[in-house]
Amino acid sequence: MPGGPRLIRFSTVINFQKCLMFAYLGALMWLYDDHTAAATSMAAWIYLALHGSYGLVWYLKDKAFPDPGWQHRLTLPGAVNAILGVLGWYWLFGWLLISGRGGDYPIDDKPWFALCITLVTLGSVVMIAADAQKFFTLRIQGGLITDGMFRFVRHPNYTGEMMIYLGFALMVWHWLPFVVLAWVWGGLFTANMLAKEASMSRYPEWAAYKARTRWVIPRVL
Repeated sequence: MPGGPRLIRFSTVINFQKCLMFAYLGALMWLYDDHTAAATSMAAWIYLALHGSYGLVWYLKDKAFPDPGWQHRLTLPGAVNAILGVLGWYWLFGWLLISGRGGDYPIDDKPWFALCITLVTLGSVVMIAADAQKFFTLRIQGGLITDGMFRFVRHPNYTGEMMIYLGFALMVWHWLPFVVLAWVWGGLFTANMLAKEASMSRYPEWAAYKARTRWVIPRVL
């Protein structure tokens, strides 16, 4: 967005939103404690641990092996738009759950929690492993990365992100998080993946690699 000099890195804006999540969720639990039992329910505590710690994990990842795609600078209006237009929607997830607006889970709470925790945990591992492999491999050699986390899917970092936020949405169990994810996945993620594939298509081995892999889910999508 226009509006003056580019004063702040996009990565700083993302880190701010993600690192604030733990304190934000804790503040919501304190604020709603006298208003609804959902504020201090087992689901709320699990969500605090999952989404709060994920924000800290992202920050550590960014400091250890930063993604070059997030290092460009934004104007102040651009930074505000990134928060209000995209990242801020993720804050609504926790508010819906803690304020008691989430729905009843379709099965017993315990296996449902196990499913959500598993998705977030595995998704974090896939995302971090893929980003680390890309970062350290490209420091040594250029070209396509077709082994390791990239053996079966071309965008495993997005696979991990989708698993993580699907786990969050299932914990909340409200229609709004799924609408947000459909918009982010179908719009932003798809656009980024198409741009990345257009860049990778310049390599001679691209056609063979594309033919034997999928976008984000092995043998499916």
